[in-house]
Amino acid sequence: MANSYFNENTLEELIDEIKYVYKSDNRPWVIGYSGGKDSTAVVELVYKMLQGLSDNERTKNVYIVSSDTLIENPLIKIYLSKMNDLLGEAAEKEHLPIKSCMVTPPANNSFWANVIGRGFPTPRMNGTFRWCTDRLKINPSGEFIQQVIKEEDKEVVVLLGVRKAESIARKRRIEGREIANRLLNRHETIPAAYVYNPIVELTTEDVWDVLLRFDGGKTPWGSDNSELVSLYADADSGECPFAGVSKVEGQTQSCGNSRFGCWVCTVVKEDKSLNGFIKSGHRELIPLAEFRSWLMSIRDEDEYREKKRRNGTVYETKDGNMGYGPFTWKARKIILEKLIKTQIEMNYPLITIEELKAIDEIWDDELDLSRRALVELYLKLTGEKLPWYDFKEPLVDDETIALLEQLARVNNIHFDLVRNMLLSAYKNKNYSNQKILRDSMDRLLNQQWLHHDVIKEIENENK
Repeated sequence: MANSYFNENTLEELIDEIKYVYKSDNRPWVIGYSGGKDSTAVVELVYKMLQGLSDNERTKNVYIVSSDTLIENPLIKIYLSKMNDLLGEAAEKEHLPIKSCMVTPPANNSFWANVIGRGFPTPRMNGTFRWCTDRLKINPSGEFIQQVIKEEDKEVVVLLGVRKAESIARKRRIEGREIANRLLNRHETIPAAYVYNPIVELTTEDVWDVLLRFDGGKTPWGSDNSELVSLYADADSGECPFAGVSKVEGQTQSCGNSRFGCWVCTVVKEDKSLNGFIKSGHRELIPLAEFRSWLMSIRDEDEYREKKRRNGTVYETKDGNMGYGPFTWKARKIILEKLIKTQIEMNYPLITIEELKAIDEIWDDELDLSRRALVELYLKLTGEKLPWYDFKEPLVDDETIALLEQLARVNNIHFDLVRNMLLSAYKNKNYSNQKILRDSMDRLLNQQWLHHDVIKEIENENK
């Protein structure tokens, strides 16, 4: 290990540094634990440090928090959940001030709530609408940190497994945030938080040395790091670090570069991690790879995309065609149907009941006059009723919907407008101030997509 950090600093000295930072103030710690090698090394070092303290020296809590996006690779999710449980149980037995936690995005802002519910196009590497990382990782992690600050009524120190050796770009970002001659950096988005990167100087070889040096790779909480080695070997990959430190440049873009991450990630052309697991023998993951490929294939297909944005605005591409908006409602139903079929095939949960409830509410609010589309689809595919199935009453019956669609065609009126006006009238019916309803109707009637052809014609005449 030429030029290795460990050639100059022993493991004991590193633990001493961590102990020094821990004992230097009363600010609780939050460790971002992704289950990958770097964050595992941080957790292991901190755990060993706490073991070496007397009871009266363990003066503050250490929160070990993992982020479950709800679309994690099943193998990683199972492993991470197991580690979380083992950590919590072991710390409790040893009376260590460790609290092991898992954060998830709220059901109404999950990946599927946004794709299937709101029709968000799936993110891609060079896309301008890269919405997933903030909603699925950054925000839940940040909210957890804010909650700790509020409950503890103190500033916090966030520990991360970032290293200068990971890449030149990351090295520059880390160095740019450093405060001269100090071990802690100001958190970029949370004023009451600081960041401590205990393994920032370690090489990849050093990290594996930390994980495998003692007891054949046994962790202090009773697991075996050889399982982690196997995950890396099978995936031919790396980890997807705990996000929530920065929204600058690539810091929030850490996922999607041959790292452990979301099984449905569409940011990369090829998911090397998922494919690596399949090639190494985990053929049960094949349906996930097939679903992911299909989802990517329909993203820019004309029949699956609206020609207006969710707010009613439109735009033209460089070649003069109408630009795409969200997935059509038909596409969203197709995606949901295929997802549930894949879930049944794998016998593994890919979407939660809470997410289905959130999607159903979004459809009721924005699309579904029958209010039965999702619950009937679920019943047809699974043979089971969702818990709220019997409570769903149509806003407009099927016969009336068919008549409205016919009248819209005859009178050359977009049915989307008719539907939106009915939904708006229903949402605003209980307001005593009629101006609220009138303003809502005015906004619908003046949306850009309804008048684009007229506006374009006037613009052409004035050229």
